[in-house]
Amino acid sequence: MMAFTATQFAILALVLVAGWFLGLASHPGGRKWRDRYAAERDAHATSRKDAEARIATEKSRQIELERENARLRGAAPVTAQTIAPRTVAPGARPVARPAYPAGERRGWFEFGPRTAV
Repeated sequence: MMAFTATQFAILALVLVAGWFLGLASHPGGRKWRDRYAAERDAHATSRKDAEARIATEKSRQIELERENARLRGAAPVTAQTIAPRTVAPGARPVARPAYPAGERRGWFEFGPRTAV
């Protein structure tokens, strides 16, 4: 194994220090990272504020629904006496109509009359 001399140690130290200086000189600086950090911080603050506003809205909606639920619990139940009777005007036609006229029954996909089997 080779032993290092004092001159070789000095050269290694000089190369190490030169590498540090070269790295510092070629480094773009902290501005890019500071800008990215500031943008991320602002985005986080905005999303946090939005989340808190959404939570507050949901809480107010929950309170409103609980009030409505309490009001409905105290309301009178719906019975046959509380429902108005349904009257049909004389001569009124029924709402539903048959799928096909009386006496005519169509076949598959309405292509023609169905034959008796």
